[in-house]
Amino acid sequence: MFDLDKWQEIFATLRQNKLRTFLTGFSVAWGIFMLIILLGSGNGLANGVEYQFRDDAINSIWISPGQTSLPHLGLKPGRSVRLTNDDHQEIASEIDGVEHITSRFMLRGHNRVRYGDKSESFNIRCVHPGHLHLEKTEMIAGRYINDLDLADFRKVAVIGEPVKEQLFGRATAIGKYVEINGIPFKVVGIFHDAGSVGETEFVYLPITTAQRVFNGRDRVNQIMFTTGEADLAASQAMAGEVRQRLAQRHRFALADQRAVAVDNNNASFQQVLQVIDGIRLFVWLIGIGTILAGVVGVSNIMMIAVQERTREIGVRKALGATPGSIIGLVLQESVLITAVAGYTGLVLGVAVLELGADKLPNSDFFRNPQVDLGLALAATGVLILSGCLAGFFPARKAARIRPIEALRTE
Repeated sequence: MFDLDKWQEIFATLRQNKLRTFLTGFSVAWGIFMLIILLGSGNGLANGVEYQFRDDAINSIWISPGQTSLPHLGLKPGRSVRLTNDDHQEIASEIDGVEHITSRFMLRGHNRVRYGDKSESFNIRCVHPGHLHLEKTEMIAGRYINDLDLADFRKVAVIGEPVKEQLFGRATAIGKYVEINGIPFKVVGIFHDAGSVGETEFVYLPITTAQRVFNGRDRVNQIMFTTGEADLAASQAMAGEVRQRLAQRHRFALADQRAVAVDNNNASFQQVLQVIDGIRLFVWLIGIGTILAGVVGVSNIMMIAVQERTREIGVRKALGATPGSIIGLVLQESVLITAVAGYTGLVLGVAVLELGADKLPNSDFFRNPQVDLGLALAATGVLILSGCLAGFFPARKAARIRPIEALRTE
């Protein structure tokens, strides 16, 4: 039941001890404020790390040729390994678990792309249809390269948004022909990419067409594929089998890591997740330590308050106050301070995070420093309970004071 007299007495006590009340509340508010800031900063770092993987499929394996560094079967080191269409076909057909696969054939040098009287240099990637999933390409108009394009050696092109803007402006690009190094290609699609702006300044061509038109024969510069729902162990087994098959086909030592680079994005992402988990654990340890320091501060302050009010408590008990009423009085004061201070720290912490998210420039390593509001409210609730616990022991001590001893206290 609400006891107005008791609350008036509590507020009167707080007004009489303003400095003590302020310091107690400040320690609690600072604890929850720092917890919110640390949680938000931890999320900002985690978001930044995850942002690094926005561009490519996480469940993917990337294969790039290199140069041998170890002698093998009588062959000297220093040989260049060249991947071919046969490597692509063997991986696609023989490796279990391959979901989407593509190769890349790159046109080196300056590639002029012309439409009408406008001409610019862009990077050209010649790929399979599976490239759409590896690069997280988003089609905003038309279509992507398909199997018929490859089978019929069609001269079609998919261009990025900046390419469309620079060559066509506001005019329609789908169905129009652009010249790439003097050879006409029909624009069949316009894409956007989840990665950086540079990833959209590309022109995609069917790899079979490009190899034939630009004298690429059967060469490919890179092979990559997604691993579907395979877990880390399964993806590592797939990467190992790929290396083994390539080592046999191109005659290099299996231990020669420089001959062919087989990069497993699954493993890289798991390592990143471990770093994120470490960051979050560190943040929680620091935050909990800060809150505990605040709770200990409240307990100490309440101890001092009980000691200062020993004579007053003795008078109360001499006049008939029960131990329960004494404990209730001290606990209510403790909970009031922690609740108000905790809420204040919560609001200030959230406000600083929102201000930081709005004012700080975008960074690839620190993004959206936000905190889950439900989690923050739960932390504040725990803090209030902790404040209640912190006030319990001083309250119990106060309830055990014998009136005759209390009245002798100076």
